Order: sequence, then C-alpha cells, then structure tokens
Amino acid sequence: MSDYDYDLFVIGAGSGGTRAARVSAAHGAKVAVAEEYRVGGTCVIRGCVPKKLLVYGAHFAEDLRDAKAFGWDVPPQCDFSWPRLRDNVLSEVDRINGAYTSTLENHGVDIIHERATVTGPHSVKLAGGREVTAERILIAVGAKPAVPSCPGAEHGITSNEAFHLDAIPKRVLIAGAGYIANEFAGVFHQFGAHVILINRTDVILRGYDESIRDRLLQISMTKGIEFRFHAEFEGIEKGDDGCLTVKMSGHEPVTVDMVMFATGRVPNTEGLGLESAGVELDDKGAVKVDDKAQSTCPSIYAVGDVTNRVQLTPVAIREGQAFADRTYGGKDVTVDYDCIPSAVFSHPPMAGVGMTEGEAKTTLGSVKVYLSDFRPMKNVLAGRNERALYKMICEETTGRIVGLHMIGPDAPEILQAAAIAVKAGLTKDQFDQTVALHPTMAEELVLMK
Repeated sequence: MSDYDYDLFVIGAGSGGTRAARVSAAHGAKVAVAEEYRVGGTCVIRGCVPKKLLVYGAHFAEDLRDAKAFGWDVPPQCDFSWPRLRDNVLSEVDRINGAYTSTLENHGVDIIHERATVTGPHSVKLAGGREVTAERILIAVGAKPAVPSCPGAEHGITSNEAFHLDAIPKRVLIAGAGYIANEFAGVFHQFGAHVILINRTDVILRGYDESIRDRLLQISMTKGIEFRFHAEFEGIEKGDDGCLTVKMSGHEPVTVDMVMFATGRVPNTEGLGLESAGVELDDKGAVKVDDKAQSTCPSIYAVGDVTNRVQLTPVAIREGQAFADRTYGGKDVTVDYDCIPSAVFSHPPMAGVGMTEGEAKTTLGSVKVYLSDFRPMKNVLAGRNERALYKMICEETTGRIVGLHMIGPDAPEILQAAAIAVKAGLTKDQFDQTVALHPTMAEELVLMK
C-alpha cells in the first residue's frame, strides 16, 4: 500500500500532461491530473487546432477569387460570416475537449478541475483547499503569451482572445514577427482587415531558413500586409471612439481598431509554488530538467512548453509518452530532438526540417544547396503570380540531406513525409533515383538541380 494518495499527480491537462497521465495509468499507476481551465491545453483549446481551422477558412477567400478561371461563376462579392466560422470552430474545440476528457476517464485517471500548486516534493494544494500527496509530480502547465510592459498594454489582446472576437476589426496591428504573428496576419488579411505587423528587428521568423522567410515577406507585402521594422512599443492610447493609437520608436504613430501581441510565449510557472520543493527555474521561468524530464527535485518532473526546450505539441506528446514508459513501463527511452519538422501556417504556408543554410555552413563548412523556384500549376491557371520555393541543403562530401525547407501550397503536408527521409539520413542521389509523381508540386523534391 502506497503512503501517497497517488503514484503520479499531473499539473496541467494539455498535450504532454494528458499523454503522460493516460499512458502512466495504462501501465498500472494511480494517476490524477489537475486542470484549472479545460482539458486539452493550448493546442486544442486556444492554439494549433482552432488556429488551423481559421487558416482553412481564410484560404477560401483566395480560392473563391481563383474559382472563375476554373469555370465556376462565383459572385464578385461573397458574404463572409465571422460569427458562423467562430462558433463552428469553438464547437469543434468543445468536441475535442470532450474526447480528451473521455480518454482520460476511460483509463481511470482522476480529473480534478481546480488549480493545483506545489507545496513540497510530494504534495500539492488544490484551489479548494484540499492537500493531495503523490510519489511523483509532473509539471505540464505549458506556456502563456508574453505581453510587453508598456503604457496601455491592457488595451491589446493575445492569441488566446483572438478566437472569441465579436467581429473582425477593419484595422489590426500585430506586434511580433514569429509564427503566431505571421499566421494571424494572414488570417486577418484574408478576412478583410488591413494588417500592420511591427517588429523590433528587421527579421521575421527567426530560426527559419533565410530564403524561405524572405519569400514569405515578399508575398505578404505584395498582398498588402504592411511591415514596420525596428519598431519598439512605446504605448497604446484608447480614444473616445474606441480606436487605439499605437506609438512606436522609429515610426509615426498608427491608429487601428485592434492590437494583438504575438511577441513570444513564456513558461507558465508563476505562482506555481515550485520553489517550495527546490525546483530550479531558468532566467525565463522554465523548469530546468535533464534528458529524463527530471527537475532538480528528484520527485518532480516536467514536460512540454514549461521546460522551454522545443515549444511544439508533438514534442510535448513525445516527452509525456517517454516519461510514462520510462517511469511506469520499464522502458529505457528518451526523446530524440534531432531533425524535428516544423511549419508556419501562413499564406502560403512554409515548413522545414534540419539545418538552415546558414546553420549548415557554420556546422559543416562546405555544403551544396539545391533550389526549385516555381509557380504551382493551380496558380498559373488562376493568373496568380505567387511562386513556391523548395530548398535542399546537402553535405558536400556525402550528399546527405541535412536540411529541407519549403514555402508554397500544402508545404507542411509535403514536408512531413520528406522529413522521414531527412531523419533517416538519405542522400540527394537517393532522391534523384526516385521517379517523380507527375503532375504534383512534391515532384520538385526529386527534380532539384
């Protein structure tokens, strides 16, 4: 008989926490998970899933304009109902939330709908006042949007609130230049808003390949999205008419209807009580963990965005799975962080895996770079000048592909399959030996020169 209420107590029912809880329970552990908001976490409730559904909705704006070239008589002015799309998306979120909840319950996991804070190496306190003990505690509380500390910041929103807007504003200013900023810039633009994106540097999507991100910048500007670089927030003033005037360094003030902060995400550890158990945090508030997800307190572990290693849902899931299998399944497994594919669901989307050209040159010295710069067949018939760009980076001596990056229609869908080849260490010659599947955009992967 255990001296604790639970073998494992998970704080946070997002992607990593739910996977760890479910698999640990399947291995025979007595598990509870505490969630103060809704089961599913950032990805399901206010992140990847609802955002991707908005991206799908936004793509219809261009598809409807292009339809005439393909023989469809579409009215020049189509009506768009934001409330209908918003409510349908939120209904889908409700469905997935219910599915996550049912999965946990079916595996015998106790779901506690309260905030939990750590009070010691083996104890947590619930918002209702109850103290619960556990042999191990897993921190999986994720991250939250960062909000700049400037006068009037309370007048802005974050991606959390973007899914619940009453209406699409006519003028939107987005602060930031990462994936969230560029994705929502595309969405709001396609829904009819004039979008201004400001950034404190002149680099968008830092960490992605330079050629690919430059192509997105060119396409976005051509579409009418406005960029203001080297612009630091100085303050927001709300007028009597409800409009917001944004002051920034290096540029004239701008008046808009909505300001959205997309300036990064910070680990959600504030007020969690981790110091009471001797859990060390880094300078960004992330839980410090080793390769087995163990913190500086031997009985407390952490997975997902709260560790600020790789803030991606599939990584959190892998970390939760590995923790459960290792701790309760008797498997000596760790997560391999090499060659993790990623995507930006911009308009058009971009995706990549492995090293960028700059990283490859720094790491390997001599590399060979292959490009395919083309106009997709659909764009040609539609009279759309938008071009796709595929880029393959290879080790010069062996031909091994060390990086693959692309921007164009369905780039993330294509990249997922190609990432397997990069992860497996295949060479350019092996790609060349593969017969092209014609006519497709993906055939460019085996035709690059």
